[in-house]
Amino acid sequence: MKYEDIPNKKWWKEAIVYQVYPRSFKDSNADGIGDLRGMISKMDYLQSLGIDVVWINPVYASPNDDNGYDISDYQDIMKEFGTMEDFDELLDGLHKRNIRLVMDLVVNHTSDEHEWFRQSKSSRKNPYRNYYHWWPAEKGRPPHRPSFFDEKGSGWQYDRKTNSFYLHIFSIKQPDLNWENPQLRKEIYDMMRFWFDKGVDGFRMDAITFIAKDENFPEFTEDAIQEEYGEWSGYYASHPRLHDYLHEMHKEVLYKYDIMAVAEGPGISPEEAHKIVDPSRHELNMLYHFEGMGIGYVWGEFKRVDPDGYDLVKFKEVYTKWNDVFARKGWGTIYLGNHDQPRMVSRWGNDGAEFKAPSAKMLITFLFTMHATPFFYFGDEIGMSNIRFDKISDYRDIETINMYKQIKRKKGDVKRFLENQKGSARDNSRTPFQWDGSPNAGFTKGVPWLKVNPNHTEYNVELQDEDPDSILNYFRKMIRVRKAHPVLLYGFYHLLDKEHKQVYAYTRTLGDEKFLILLNFSRESLDYKIPGAFRHDEEILINNYKTCEQHKDKIHLQPYQGIVMQAKQIS
Repeated sequence: MKYEDIPNKKWWKEAIVYQVYPRSFKDSNADGIGDLRGMISKMDYLQSLGIDVVWINPVYASPNDDNGYDISDYQDIMKEFGTMEDFDELLDGLHKRNIRLVMDLVVNHTSDEHEWFRQSKSSRKNPYRNYYHWWPAEKGRPPHRPSFFDEKGSGWQYDRKTNSFYLHIFSIKQPDLNWENPQLRKEIYDMMRFWFDKGVDGFRMDAITFIAKDENFPEFTEDAIQEEYGEWSGYYASHPRLHDYLHEMHKEVLYKYDIMAVAEGPGISPEEAHKIVDPSRHELNMLYHFEGMGIGYVWGEFKRVDPDGYDLVKFKEVYTKWNDVFARKGWGTIYLGNHDQPRMVSRWGNDGAEFKAPSAKMLITFLFTMHATPFFYFGDEIGMSNIRFDKISDYRDIETINMYKQIKRKKGDVKRFLENQKGSARDNSRTPFQWDGSPNAGFTKGVPWLKVNPNHTEYNVELQDEDPDSILNYFRKMIRVRKAHPVLLYGFYHLLDKEHKQVYAYTRTLGDEKFLILLNFSRESLDYKIPGAFRHDEEILINNYKTCEQHKDKIHLQPYQGIVMQAKQIS
């Protein structure tokens, strides 16, 4: 099948998305905080990668309780990041380099310093009262709702002035918006048009599956939630009106623009996910799930990394299942790290000196050869890894800090918690970008807002840019390969050897073109039998090692070796 004959092609299906955490990317004014002018100074680097889309975390005005996800003004820029003129220059500069810009849409909640909430809490009779969820205290304490970030674990906060409680399923400074209110929805749609009319190319929609709430707030226990939904997020994402709101958003805003609309899908089931991205339903065009991110964790007093590692068989099962969700209708995404997760190579590969480079390259190969739009997090391309802080005072993330307070208040094992955070904390992925081996990694001339990883002297852009065998140049090579072969974009995915505990093997097929992908997810060498439908001596298109040993019908895979073969079936 020729590329021009492929139906339903879209630029956002073919795009390679690169996520930038602006606070940690590049500081231009020595205040220790990354900013828009810092990003502007590095646009040529972004272009050199070969990416198509930059997604930036929130840069809107914010008091920064949750690193910008608590927005006080949707149509202004946080002073630490710069000005609207800086934003316009960044947008124009990226577009001139044929890179699209996608922003975060955070509309499950605002900051408690947003003018809407200031008005809402001023009086029960205020016109903005119904922009948020309130529970009058005369009705007694509201039914329990858990919170992700509250140190006491409660999703309700008492407001003395109006003798009421407001709902916040994240921080107490992030009150939840009431999407039942049509006037609120109109204001959100107007705000979205403001950014699209500027030329922004899409939104990644933060916690969008949580926007619909049951206004009756029925009683439930956390045990009941776990039994019926598996976890809190499953309950919060279960309200059927979600689809009504997304359909209305499409009708009022999205269909008028050629944009990418990506749902962050915590708690969503495969069935509901398919509804969101089914083109015939006119909601959103892509979604990323969280099920893969839960693999390899043990749940108890707090989420902790399984000391025995993760199960590759389960990993393959989950990613194959979600591939199948989007195989015929709609479109999916694939990612292994972002600002809410630890570093990709530390979580899924091996960040020890011996295996860091091959495992980082192997994971890059996986993301570029799956049937979905790949999302990479800044630093993945140079093998940035977890920093593993020893002290709570080193952390800046509200999730780690408030969970520490909660465990300490309950007289739990804070030492064990901190040890676990070395593998799971979000701040692991938020350390400043490693541009070079100089002090502060070339990120800032001031004191960085978060400590720089000491390994920046070994893993940085300056060193890797000139090394043809570096992780960075392998990343660039994989981009060229993906773009040159439509089979890696639109080809059918088929899993092989699903019970193999070390190798993830699959094919991608489009017409008479077929690729075989072999990924060794272990630190052990092994011989792998090439499936009988393929010749053993096919052309190897990609290899993250310099050599590849083949013996008759077997191929010898070295630790974390990744191979892409341009296979031809035996007729």
